[in-house]
Amino acid sequence: MNMNEPQSWSDEDFEAQLRAMGDRYHIHHPFQVMMHRGQLSREQIQGWVANRYYYQINIPIKDAAILANCPEQEVRRHWVQRILDHDGYNGEEGGIEAWIRLGEAVGLTREAIVSQRLVLPGVRFAVDAYVNFARQRPWQEAAAASLTELFAPTIHKSRLDFWPQHYPWIEAEGYAYFRRRLTEAPRDVVNGLRITLGYFKTREQQERVVDILQFKLDILWSMLDSMMLAYSEVDVVGWGRYSRMGEKPGEATSAS
Repeated sequence: MNMNEPQSWSDEDFEAQLRAMGDRYHIHHPFQVMMHRGQLSREQIQGWVANRYYYQINIPIKDAAILANCPEQEVRRHWVQRILDHDGYNGEEGGIEAWIRLGEAVGLTREAIVSQRLVLPGVRFAVDAYVNFARQRPWQEAAAASLTELFAPTIHKSRLDFWPQHYPWIEAEGYAYFRRRLTEAPRDVVNGLRITLGYFKTREQQERVVDILQFKLDILWSMLDSMMLAYSEVDVVGWGRYSRMGEKPGEATSAS
């Protein structure tokens, strides 16, 4: 062993390093903070849902890339559940369909959501960068990037706790996605941590994972940067510059 090399973290310290990165999670982004406080308009909520849809539909594509690069059968047996969670199976509605229902609950039409015409260029660029990372990097690194799930249950629970009082106009059935992720995300965290703690053993490897997790945190943060800029009430005119059809999210609402 090279005595000049820094000592690797124990599994407990390594996990603690990763969990400590929660203070950089997008729950702290100004747009999310305003959302939590009930300060977003109907149009801003609609814009967020429409743009996050692009992220949702790319999650199983990202996970399929991880599977395609992974030669280990046991890992694939567990990881494939993530694709089923989002795509659905055996007649069961998946997370993508649940997200569309959220979009309808906030007043968007299914066609407006699925067409992706409200997806901002900055959001598309960030999500595509994440998918390309999963395709091009070793599967262990791509799996580690999914560990933002460490922090996800908190943000889902806060929406279930506070959205009904802050946004009473949102139809209750739209909250199904958040409820299902309260059980799915913790299960995925156990699997992701098992892989990450098992494969990244040297200090150099462990610090690489910290960088990878920061990359994923930056993806989520930059998505919100794009939305905050595009849907700012200070510059409503800017919405036309960013949307695919030159329409504000609110113009894609249903007749009801």
